[in-house]
Amino acid sequence: MRWRYGIWLLALALQPLVQAQAKSAWPFWSSYQQRFISQDGRVMDFSRGSMTTSEGQSYALFFSLVADDAREFERIRVWTEDNLAGGSLAENLPAWSWGMDARGAWGVLDRSSAADADLWIAYSLLEAGRLWRNTAYSQTGRALLDQMVRQEVAYVPGVGAVLMPGPVRLFSGPGHWILNESYAPLPLLFAAAQADPGGPWRQMAADLPQWLAQASPSGFAMNWVEWSNAGFTTIERPGPDGTGAGGAGSGSYDAIRVYLWAGMTNRKTPGAEKILSTLAPMARLLAKGERPPEIVSPSGVVLSGSSPAGFAAALEPFLLSSGETAAAGVEAQRVKAQFDRSTGLLGADPHYFDQNLALFALGWREGRYRFAPDGSLRVRWED
Repeated sequence: MRWRYGIWLLALALQPLVQAQAKSAWPFWSSYQQRFISQDGRVMDFSRGSMTTSEGQSYALFFSLVADDAREFERIRVWTEDNLAGGSLAENLPAWSWGMDARGAWGVLDRSSAADADLWIAYSLLEAGRLWRNTAYSQTGRALLDQMVRQEVAYVPGVGAVLMPGPVRLFSGPGHWILNESYAPLPLLFAAAQADPGGPWRQMAADLPQWLAQASPSGFAMNWVEWSNAGFTTIERPGPDGTGAGGAGSGSYDAIRVYLWAGMTNRKTPGAEKILSTLAPMARLLAKGERPPEIVSPSGVVLSGSSPAGFAAALEPFLLSSGETAAAGVEAQRVKAQFDRSTGLLGADPHYFDQNLALFALGWREGRYRFAPDGSLRVRWED
């Protein structure tokens, strides 16, 4: 009987640990790992021939931190550093794309950096350094911010300090600058200001709500905009010479993240209410029972209402923060209906981008993480 009593005591002692593990488990993230992340830490976008982007790596770093998975975090970091950053994230901005080239060789496809991914990588390293007490991560995060200031930050007349989409020289020319509205989430700018008090981050955070309002006159976020002396113009995409190209432009797959970031931002963060107010027309549209639009024109006309499931997920935090709880519930049901039980992922044919939008949105809605007013990360397992 004594051995049974000992086993009972052991089980009782381990119960808090088991409960903590169950509480921190994130089935959706586990399913994403199995489908999209290789054993050596590479995130694969199968819709683009198994290509890997710095964006995918940056998001995976963040999700593994939210999941308290230090082992996966390190695998992703090492792969990113070795394959995208020439062996050192402290010295080199990561290339934005890696995959198979026309000759069938695997490697970097475009060495240009993507500033949104760089910001998420720096943020994840800084917060991992703080939460896991890893000074090496913190040092690398600050070094990455320093590189971004030197290569990706511009001071635009009439706009202020901005994070360009990549190297300033590739997205600007005499009298014009090209910006992407989704590339600088407000919480990350404030967190960067905490890590680099002498840098331009706090000014960027202060300027962001105002220029977002100017660049979204109809109240709907756009993908790409160009600033010149004539003001903001919506463009389809950046041209190879750093000028706008390809038509009048719209709000779609890049712009959906603007609503997502706005929804997840702490309401006490300076500028958060201004951004929600600017984007209120999207909240009002969905509150009327409309489906999340896939494409919106600069004037606010819905050009395509057939959006993927990831859009519905991305808009949940935005609707909740905007006070539209009923509309948020409708989108939550749409998302729930499209989860595939066999894969644990969103959609019968799971697409990489949809899963990332949903991981951000549902992780936030489930309380797995929050952003503090100063942009620092609050995670469930921290308690």
